[in-house]
Amino acid sequence: MAFSVNTNAGAMAALQSLNATNRTMETTQSRITTGLNVASTKDDSAKYTVAQTLRGDLGKLNAVTSSLNNAKSVTDVAIAGAEQISDLVNQMKSKALEASDAGLDQESRKAISNDLLALKKQINTVIEGSSFNGTNLLKGTPGTPAGTDADGDPVAAVPGTGGKVSALQSISDGSTLTVNNQGLSTAAAEAFGAAGTDTLITNLQGDDVEGDPDAGTPVAAKGSFAADELLGKLDTFFEEVKTSLSDLGAGSRQIEGQLSFNSNLSDVVTTGIGNLVDADLAKESANLQALQVQQQLGVQALSIANQSPQTLLSLFR
Repeated sequence: MAFSVNTNAGAMAALQSLNATNRTMETTQSRITTGLNVASTKDDSAKYTVAQTLRGDLGKLNAVTSSLNNAKSVTDVAIAGAEQISDLVNQMKSKALEASDAGLDQESRKAISNDLLALKKQINTVIEGSSFNGTNLLKGTPGTPAGTDADGDPVAAVPGTGGKVSALQSISDGSTLTVNNQGLSTAAAEAFGAAGTDTLITNLQGDDVEGDPDAGTPVAAKGSFAADELLGKLDTFFEEVKTSLSDLGAGSRQIEGQLSFNSNLSDVVTTGIGNLVDADLAKESANLQALQVQQQLGVQALSIANQSPQTLLSLFR
């Protein structure tokens, strides 16, 4: 090999090797810092684009989960209210049955009537308070679905006047999960009168009078007869409360099932993204150790190669 001070081939080769080692070390350090084997489309376009699509799906799943959690909260509040109403109606039924005793004195009936008024007020308070984030599934009119009448003629759906809750159910077809308004405020008003209208209960305090709603001037039932009438209305209301509890329970179980599925699906998608782009840190750590040794050797080799032209000076002594 010719000796030249103009061209140092050994130094150039050592420099190229050192540069290659430095580039590989930068890549390894980036993987260790980010924890990603594919952090950019420059690393691997195919894996990066697939991972980005999955990240988009994961974001959609998070939105669906948030929607379901809101629906679950609304439904759980309604269930708590309906269960409380069920207990209160049972107490009212017991009081009304007690007041239906024809041998009961007026003072006792008055005390029972006051208890019933307090229970009625409590039920109305529960209905009003069973709201979450502005949505109340107990207050309002439930509405009716489309169907046919007794003659087989189609009947259009009648929308309810109260709130209902809908939640996203899937990221693919935009389907929703709906829990309808139960209309217990309307049913309660039919059972024992709207708030401020206590005649059905206060009629228990009078002397026994058998009502006649079909008379020219309708006669209201009073005393034990009023208690019997109220008891019948309470039985009807209690059946509606039971139906509401069943509907709300079914809706809650459906929401919880969808939440569980979404949680599992999110875990699977997250794992899939990791399999595509996550770095093996144990492997990268081992590579970094080897590259650091290579870098030090490369610096030494370049230093030796840079010193080789100095041997030419000995030829001129």
